[in-house]
Amino acid sequence: MDYLYFVFATLIFVAVVLLIEGLYVAWNASKGPEAQRLAKRVQAMSAGLDEKEAVSITKKQMASASPVLQRLMAVLPHGARLERLLAQSGKQWTLGGFGAASLAAALLAWAAAAWFALPFPLQLAAAAAAMSLPFQVLLRARNKRLQRIETQLPDALDLMGRALRAGHAFPTALKMVGDEMKDPLGGEFATVFDEVNFGVAMGDALMSMANRVDSTDLRYFVVAVLIQRETGGNLSELLDNISKIIRDRLKLLGQVRVLSAEGKMSAWVLGLLPFGAAGMIQLTNPKFLHVLFTDPAGQKMVGFALFMMILGFFFMRKIIKIRV
Repeated sequence: MDYLYFVFATLIFVAVVLLIEGLYVAWNASKGPEAQRLAKRVQAMSAGLDEKEAVSITKKQMASASPVLQRLMAVLPHGARLERLLAQSGKQWTLGGFGAASLAAALLAWAAAAWFALPFPLQLAAAAAAMSLPFQVLLRARNKRLQRIETQLPDALDLMGRALRAGHAFPTALKMVGDEMKDPLGGEFATVFDEVNFGVAMGDALMSMANRVDSTDLRYFVVAVLIQRETGGNLSELLDNISKIIRDRLKLLGQVRVLSAEGKMSAWVLGLLPFGAAGMIQLTNPKFLHVLFTDPAGQKMVGFALFMMILGFFFMRKIIKIRV
């Protein structure tokens, strides 16, 4: 009976949360800031207002659709770095949404830990670990996006080299990469071409792309192009050489990943094995591990074991992470 009561209460809580979220999404779609901005622009275009009032090409990143969260996220000490991470991940998240997701994950983890009657330090540890999950999702998305960009970059440089040898100008070569290549690299080059058309200097547009993408290979390309524009030389041959160097580096990096795969698997197995064994023991004999969470000596042993596991994880990660 108690089990069914908790399941029923949990389902009611989830239903209420989903209902509130649905009402907020519906209101935001019709009366929110983005809907009002779109309606204002359509009204301005249809009414024939002045150009300054009707159209603006200035990009403005909103931290949140909510004005309260907008002001709250604006005062964060690392808000700019977090906003840059959001842009590099390619996800359409806002700073306010990221903060709300982190807080919700922490509250859910704390509630689950409290429901299982875990000690208060473990509850805090579970809440802190869950709070970092959205950040880890962003880091993983950014790393995957950077890997796709680095994989696409040699083909993009080859395309630019062929375009330059065919007699096209460098901005036209950028446009060809933006049109022919898939995202995410195609979108970045298309953004550079659009910025140049809007009057941004070529060097500033390229440096802006290098800051957005945060890729070493792309920085090599940007620096080489900027130096060539100052000193002169055969840019198509330079792009071919950079493309060859990047391909060789990616090939070596693949070999390193294959050789370090065993160490990564060992780290995962050794890290998850204690938790898996504890879970099986808890299912078969719940009272067997009860002393570890109730006795002060057991709590110290659990805390020391977790600290040593985290320390060993970082050491193994340092060993198997090889920069190429």
